[in-house]
Amino acid sequence: MTTNSELPPVLGGGGCGCGGGAAPVCPTTAAWRVGTVDTPAGALPQIATRLTFADQLGALRVRCNIGRMNYRVPPGLYAVGTPTPDAPVLVTANYKLTFDRVRQELGGQNLWLLVLDTAGVNVWCAAGKGTFGTPELVRRIAAVRLPEIVRHRTLILPQLGAPGVAAHEVLKHSGFRVVYGPVYARDLPAFLAAGQQATPAMRRVRFTLAERLAVVPVELTIWFKWLVLLVTVLYLASGLLGGNWGRCGGIAALALAAYLTGGVGVAALLPWLPGRAFAIKGALAGLLLMAGLHLSGALTAGCGVRTGVEAAAWWLLAPAIASFLAMNYTGTTTFTSQSGVKKELRYAIPAQAAALVLGLALFMLAQWSAVTG
Repeated sequence: MTTNSELPPVLGGGGCGCGGGAAPVCPTTAAWRVGTVDTPAGALPQIATRLTFADQLGALRVRCNIGRMNYRVPPGLYAVGTPTPDAPVLVTANYKLTFDRVRQELGGQNLWLLVLDTAGVNVWCAAGKGTFGTPELVRRIAAVRLPEIVRHRTLILPQLGAPGVAAHEVLKHSGFRVVYGPVYARDLPAFLAAGQQATPAMRRVRFTLAERLAVVPVELTIWFKWLVLLVTVLYLASGLLGGNWGRCGGIAALALAAYLTGGVGVAALLPWLPGRAFAIKGALAGLLLMAGLHLSGALTAGCGVRTGVEAAAWWLLAPAIASFLAMNYTGTTTFTSQSGVKKELRYAIPAQAAALVLGLALFMLAQWSAVTG
């Protein structure tokens, strides 16, 4: 499932590690570390607000699912600019992609950035999993000795972190009041300039086309090996059972079309596909794909499907593939919930598996029938 780690540049981020009672220690090789700021709790690392080529390259890698689960920065407290004891304290997660999005919006600001340990998961998903939550926030406040560093008692948390945080418990156990910042990092300067007041527009999650498509490369790379396996099985069945070793191109084209329909088409057409369940949206998209291929003649002329039995196989396989891929985009909308996703998985996965198995059986039967007559 999409973790939403690559979705909107929400108020989240990271820094290098500091905590405990001793003076914080930070990797001197971190490109985003530009100096230190002295505090009563020791010297804290000062972070850059301009991204380097290495940062951009790292973002490209994780969008292609290369090292995504380890793309993190150590938790702790960090200085942006030269903050004073009265400077605001922003709270975020330690997923570096989000961290980079946040810090690049903080040029010219003087503030503190408190980074929670969310195991490299972004704010929204970490809030749902409980790692961006009240216990970790209270622990981190104590670990970095925040009461010794700032005179005020206000924390600015990302709005999308609210599901994981009980503000009254934070106040009770740490003495810090919680204020929720904007959804998008680009609104942070305006939010801070307005005295930490968010406009209605700052509270809205939009999930535009660009934002929905941002997670596509990750999802396509995660499941691509399974697409290759499926094409290999179908190709071997065509050759071994039907004696037709020239079908690889047509088989691969059909499987890839179904894969892209679920992995790209559903994300792009999400607001217009009927239904709320992503499995159903994907299945409908797969059926539309097959209808288009059938009506255009591409199913037979382009992909080499000659019999009704094999056509029936693809009418099962394509929607099953597209439906499964579509379920990975539950994080690209505001109308899903953790309980809803679990419920959908309980009925969707068995249905997709049944369609896949039956489709494979029909495909093999079609190849065998072509030889036996």
